[in-house]
Amino acid sequence: MAIRERFLRTLNFEKPDDRLPMIEWAPWWGETTARWSKEGLPKDMSQEDCVNYFRLDPKFLIYGGGKSRRCPKPSTHGGSIMEDEEDYQYIREFLFTDDIIENAKKRAMELKERHDDGKIIIRLWLDGFFWFPRTLFGIENHLYAFYDYPELMHKINEELSDFNIRMIEELSEILVPDMVGFAEDMSYNHGPMLSYDLFKEFLVPYYQKVNPYIKERGIKIFVDSDGDVTNMIPWLLEAGIEGVFPLEKQAGVDIVKLREDYPTLLMMGGYDKMVMSKGREAMEREFERLFPVMKSGGYIPSVDHQTPPEVSLDNYRIYLELFNKYTHMAVEHMTY
Repeated sequence: MAIRERFLRTLNFEKPDDRLPMIEWAPWWGETTARWSKEGLPKDMSQEDCVNYFRLDPKFLIYGGGKSRRCPKPSTHGGSIMEDEEDYQYIREFLFTDDIIENAKKRAMELKERHDDGKIIIRLWLDGFFWFPRTLFGIENHLYAFYDYPELMHKINEELSDFNIRMIEELSEILVPDMVGFAEDMSYNHGPMLSYDLFKEFLVPYYQKVNPYIKERGIKIFVDSDGDVTNMIPWLLEAGIEGVFPLEKQAGVDIVKLREDYPTLLMMGGYDKMVMSKGREAMEREFERLFPVMKSGGYIPSVDHQTPPEVSLDNYRIYLELFNKYTHMAVEHMTY
């Protein structure tokens, strides 16, 4: 079965012919592949080479974020590049630029033939309305900015929403991505980093502005947020989001319970990366935990973040063996 068709059928709660998709939603950590290269993985392989080597379904990312490569960088991780309206006007020339659009279109042209032939899956990265202001204000100042600079927060997200619409429209003239993943990371292991009232005021209007342009093209809409997103699911659905990833078990996310509570929620990820270094039995138990969701449709199983360097190449091969087994079993047990 064509790779792209298998992916889309699964997200449409339709039964694939053979198995569920087998993907890594994000690249492996460099430390992980460095370890594996000492354990038998051929050296100097690209991410695409690794995907082919492990016989996974190839999924490519097209970057459509709002900052150009020329944008100033923070001096520390999570630091700021602006504080107020005056600073925003200074960095504005580096945001929402034509070259970001052109680079995305160039990448789309490179991938178009294989995508049209159904041989690859494409995810479009768009910056979300929590994530993007945070990359400007910095982690701490961003949380204050909801109260200190509300008008500026709205201005930033209004301009981001216009840019996201333009990205979708121009990219779709070349190819239609299979999913959009809005970068957000607005939860941690105790839940959301903002209140529902702030979410509704500062994020919902812009999601509701952009999402119709995505949905009319049949593109699935996901939010990428680490941490425990459980309490945010109703908020996201209200905003027109259809799915969530990576659903980290270590942060407390229970995708079996999410499927019970939200039968039509699309999900990707969910497989506890922390068991992958513990051997076959632990990995098989984890697949058994996820199996009810795997056979329910609307779920793309994958590691719930990047495979950590504690995982040996031998254990990763066991994971892939079990992954293949359970993706076939899930389709065999589907009842629709």
